[in-house]
Amino acid sequence: MVVALAAGDRRFGRLDEARDARVQACAGGAERSISVANALESLAGAARDEDWVLVHDAARPCLQAADLRELIDGVGRDPVGGLLAVPVGETLKRAGSSGRVERTVSRDGLWRAMTPQMFRYGVLKRALALCIDRERNVTDEAAAIEAMGLRPRLVQGRGDNIKITHPEDLGLATAILAARARG
Repeated sequence: MVVALAAGDRRFGRLDEARDARVQACAGGAERSISVANALESLAGAARDEDWVLVHDAARPCLQAADLRELIDGVGRDPVGGLLAVPVGETLKRAGSSGRVERTVSRDGLWRAMTPQMFRYGVLKRALALCIDRERNVTDEAAAIEAMGLRPRLVQGRGDNIKITHPEDLGLATAILAARARG
C-alpha cells in the first residue's frame, strides 16, 4: 500500500499504519494525477505492468468491503479495468454565466464516479504520464484511461461511499460510520 502525502504532512508518521511494513508513503502532488503517478512510481520494481492496482481516495472513508469485492470480481477479468460508480438520481441543471439555469441535462446514462478505481499498473502509469505531459488535468484515473481511448467498466457501488469535499460531508460520513458500527 502506498499513501501519497501532502507536502509537510506531520500526522501520517504518528499513525499505527505508518509503522506497518506493508505500507509506504510518497510525496503527493499539486494535482491528484501527480499524487497517483508518484505512488505508482514508488512501486517501480515491485509491480509488474500486468499487475492490478487499486486507487482509493482517503476522502472516501465509507467504502464497504462488499463494494470492494464487487469491484475486484467485476473488473478482474476485464481487459481495461474499471471503477465503482452510482447512477445519477438527481435532476441535473447546466448553469449559465448569469447563475441561472441554462438547461436541464438528461441524467440517462450518467454515473457518479467513485473510488476505488482498478487498472493495470503499466497502463495506468502510461495514461497518467500522458495526461501530465499534455497538461491535461484529469480528476480521476478513469479519465486518464479514457484519454488513451479505452473505456473503463462501471461497477455499481453503494451511494453512501461518499467523498468528504465540503464541511457538511464530514457530519454525514460520521453518521454513516456510526450507523454501521451499531449494526
